[in-house]
Order: sequence, then structure tokens, then C-alpha cells
Amino acid sequence: MSPRKEVIRDDSLAAETHQGPTAFDRGDHEERVPRDGAAPGIADRAQDPTADEDDAEVEPSLRPRRLADFVGQTELKERLEIVLEAARMRGQAVDHLLFAGPPGLGKTTLAGIVAAEMRAGFRVTSGPALVRTGDVAAILTDLQVGDVLFIDEIHRLGRAVEEVLYPAMEDFQLDIVLGKGPTARSIRLELPRFTLIGATTRTGLVTGPLRDRFGFVARLDHYGPGELVAIVRRSARLFGTEVTDAGAAEIASRSRGTPRLAIRLLRRVRDFVEVRGAGVVTLEVAREGLECFGVDELGLDRVDRMILETLCERFAGRPVGLSTVAVSIGEEPETVEDAYEPFLLQAGLVLRTPRGRLATPAAFRHLGLAIPPHVEAAAADLSTGTPAWIHGRSGRSRGRHLAPEGPSLFDAVGEDDPCS
Repeated sequence: MSPRKEVIRDDSLAAETHQGPTAFDRGDHEERVPRDGAAPGIADRAQDPTADEDDAEVEPSLRPRRLADFVGQTELKERLEIVLEAARMRGQAVDHLLFAGPPGLGKTTLAGIVAAEMRAGFRVTSGPALVRTGDVAAILTDLQVGDVLFIDEIHRLGRAVEEVLYPAMEDFQLDIVLGKGPTARSIRLELPRFTLIGATTRTGLVTGPLRDRFGFVARLDHYGPGELVAIVRRSARLFGTEVTDAGAAEIASRSRGTPRLAIRLLRRVRDFVEVRGAGVVTLEVAREGLECFGVDELGLDRVDRMILETLCERFAGRPVGLSTVAVSIGEEPETVEDAYEPFLLQAGLVLRTPRGRLATPAAFRHLGLAIPPHVEAAAADLSTGTPAWIHGRSGRSRGRHLAPEGPSLFDAVGEDDPCS
């Protein structure tokens, strides 16, 4: 399937996008006849998979369309506003931009805001979708002057596709090779001045030549509690859900500093309120709803708690290799490392040591468990340096490192574990 997208030429970023005629619009759907004269129920009616009109109006409006409406990232907004205003004053397209940071912080939203502020067309694709050089060539040749091309997960571009972008970004030219073998010849096409916006969650995987061709590189940071509360209240207003200040603060406190997660939790609390509540998201209702969906007071879900329980209970607070943790909870090591471990590290619940993953005293307290003496001793030593027992080597048994206090099954993982 081609990665090309339709050009959006509307100042509001096409809030109401036409999805095309459905089977009901064409009149070619099959009407189900209820059996035994019974009234048609949910299973007896043909269902339209498209969103209804109310949802179609609400969903796009969750993304702000103006830089002034974007909550958080104060320093980034100030610098981006200068870049946009300078481009408007010169009457030129904005320089190429690269947004980096963890998922859910607003990189795609900022790209849409840039297009809206510049009143330009907006095209969206992703790095994995651009497999062949012809894919990116087809998109580039169809751009208009000033258009914004957004490539999500740009660090996953193939080398051949990436090399096509080099002259396009720098000289606004596209090199195309016609034919094969001795008769092959290269032609160069002129491209209109456009803006390429890249988004990545892995800045280190963006190659140097590609990164250097972006005129402005910005990193998005996690949001503070006040900013998340403002996002929750705005989203609740668009959903038509009434939420108190305490209820919004409770949802924000469990959102891990991520707006996308805050909106997701608000959706689930809204569902809980509509089914079991009184229609208002209060502090008590928010707590009850989030606990119903398995989100605790720190924002940890079931898998997060399984990781902590594995480190604290099964391995008694000893260092454990990544692959061992992954097998214990039934997940892939890459999933644990990329999806769950970053927040546990940021929250101070897990440490990475040369011998493996280590639960901190805060993890034991969060699970309501007694803190083992060796964990308390390690925590006390952290104020003066790395605890000696983390790096200590008192002996070996068939190539496995043993803790100073003697052989233990729990310490039979460490540097020998390739994933530790």
C-alpha cells in the first residue's frame, strides 16, 4: 500500500475529514431480518464501523491547532514561535525540524501546528512505511511550495531512502536513475521549497548526516502535574464530561507525565462514570475508576507491578538479569526494556547495575513489603557511592558471579546474562 497521504489545505487542519461513502450511504448493505418476529437487537442489526458525527467532531479537536493552545513545553514553544515568525516575515517555508522525545508528548501535534500556523499543506507518513526509494520520490514530487511533510519514527528509515532525502532537504532536488546497466542515466528534478518535520523516540539511532540537515532540533520533556491537569480539564470539556479539580489532579498524577496517557486514563474514567458513577468525575470516582482498570497511585499497570513483584518477592531484592525478568513475567526482553523499564527507572523503583536489575527500597514500600537488610544497606551506601556488594566478587561457580554473603540461586544472573 502506498504511503502517500492526501494534501490538507484547510487552516483548521481538516478537523472534519471526509471518510468516503459507507455501505449505508450507497444503499448496498444487507438488512438483517429478525427471526421469530423478535425485535432486532444489537446482534441482529448491521453495524457501521465508522465513527458517528459526535465522535468525528470531538476526536480531531483533542489536538490543538495553534501554538498558543499547546500546553507545556514552554521553552520549546518560545523557540519554535521565533522560527515560525521569522519564516513568515521572509515569506519562506520553515526550516526542517526534528522533534525528539518519549512517546505521547506531542511531537505529531506540534508538526500539525507548524502546518496550521504557516497555512500550508500537511502530509503524514512514517519511516517504516517508506520502504522503496520510489515511495519517497512519489511524495516529494507531489509537494507544493511551503508544504509540510511529517515523517514519524524517522530513525527507522532505510539507508537507500535516507540518501534520497539528503539532496531533497539540502538543495531541494531529487536525483532519479532511469534504466539499468550501461544505458542507465541520472536526471535531477527540481523540488519546491518544503518543510520536512521528523519525529523520533530514539535520537541516537538518527544518523549524523540526516540529523545535521535539520535546522532546528528540539527535545520534548515529560509534563509537570499542573500542565497535565490543564490537559485533562481541556479534554474533559471536549468530551462533555464534568470533572472536579481534585478528580483532574488524580488522573494527572497517574499519567506518568505523558499527555497521551492522561487522555487515555480520562477516557476510561469517563466510561466508568457513565456506567457506574453519577456523571461527575470526583476524586473518589477517579480513584475507584482507575483502580478498576488496574492503574495504581503511581500510574503503574499490571505488568509494571509484575516486574516489581519479580524483583522484590521472587528474587528477594537481588540483582536480576533482564532476560530473567522477561521470562518470569512472560514478556520479551525488548518489550520490558523499551516499554516498562524507563518509567520504573525514572520513578526510582528499579536500578540498573552491572550485575542486573535491582529493586530499590521504594519498590518494596510501594508493594507493602518489608525491606530486606541488604537492600537497606545498599540504599544507605548510595549516598556515598556505589555499594560494594553490587560490584563485589567473592567467588565464581562455573562462571557465575556469587554475592559476598555466599552462593545463592538469586545471584546466578549477572554479567554472564547478555541482556543484563
